[in-house]
Amino acid sequence: MTARPIPTAMPDVSLSALGRLMPMFLWIGPAGEIRALGPTLAKICGGAGLVGHPFAEHFIVTGAHQFTLPGDLRMLPGRRLHLALRRGPATGLRGLAVAVGPESAGGVFFNLSFGVGIAGAVREHGLTDADFAPTELAMELLYLQEAKTAVMAELRALNARLQEAQRAAEAQALSDPLTGLANRRALERELARAAAETQRSGTHFALAHIDLDHFKAVNDTLGHAAGDHVLVHAAEVLQLAARRSDLVARVGGDEFVLLLRGTIDPDDLQALGERVIARLEKPIPHEGATCRISASIGIALSHCYDPPDAERMLTDADVALYDAKRSGRGRCIVLGRAGCVAAAGRAAAAVPPTAATPAG
Repeated sequence: MTARPIPTAMPDVSLSALGRLMPMFLWIGPAGEIRALGPTLAKICGGAGLVGHPFAEHFIVTGAHQFTLPGDLRMLPGRRLHLALRRGPATGLRGLAVAVGPESAGGVFFNLSFGVGIAGAVREHGLTDADFAPTELAMELLYLQEAKTAVMAELRALNARLQEAQRAAEAQALSDPLTGLANRRALERELARAAAETQRSGTHFALAHIDLDHFKAVNDTLGHAAGDHVLVHAAEVLQLAARRSDLVARVGGDEFVLLLRGTIDPDDLQALGERVIARLEKPIPHEGATCRISASIGIALSHCYDPPDAERMLTDADVALYDAKRSGRGRCIVLGRAGCVAAAGRAAAAVPPTAATPAG
């Protein structure tokens, strides 16, 4: 049996069939004119009207090898070339040129691709799966990339939601639900920071312990709703009196603490305490009734302690507060260094401050 000779050329294939197999092909004639191009290449170049136009009108040869057509036409076959569109988006193309006919008598034929720029080309030119050859894996890779991008975006969104939920939970754990002020836990944390900052940089602070006078009478005569209204009002008064760097905390039923940071002057603190008391003593309307309260305040200064002791300052401010109550309520007492020593002595004696102190 005689073996059939191995063919060295393909039978004629129609341009439409070539377009289905290689939608990015480009055929350049021997005079440098565009003879045919695949449907996807035509789409990104603005249509099939390029046929008959000079190659150089629509494409630029980029890369290390620069060629001019038709003069360098015979040098192209077998070379890997990089092209770019002369107009429109700067879409990069790459491909291999082969000769059409002996000595490139029929020109050269390119099968082009987008290479690593495929994702950008798909976005810029609105390409779909139908614009690529059925055997092309690029679209599958793009789908995987899009899926990965979508998953990563969802994970980032989920992480952001979890972080927001964590911040909300932490804020809730550190705030008073009725007034929205910091709670005792938050105060203790900030006090520790303030004491550490004082030791590190010498920046001082003050603690003002505030107890509402006559609050029990409001609760007993007008009810707990009125009492809650008064507490919210008191919180607003204290927040207005505080600076941005200060902290206002509710540490008990009708007890509050102001952490005042920065340069502290005893006279300024006395004036601040008296202003707060005056504002709290203004009548507070509630559902047709009038609530009347006052406040007693004790203030301790960090520079009276070496080193600053937050727990002892709170104790001394509490002692000063009850001294203010025993002195007739509606008063503010600022402890100097001597006052701190005296307050510490009374606290050490373990005499309950409420023993001779009117309730409320």
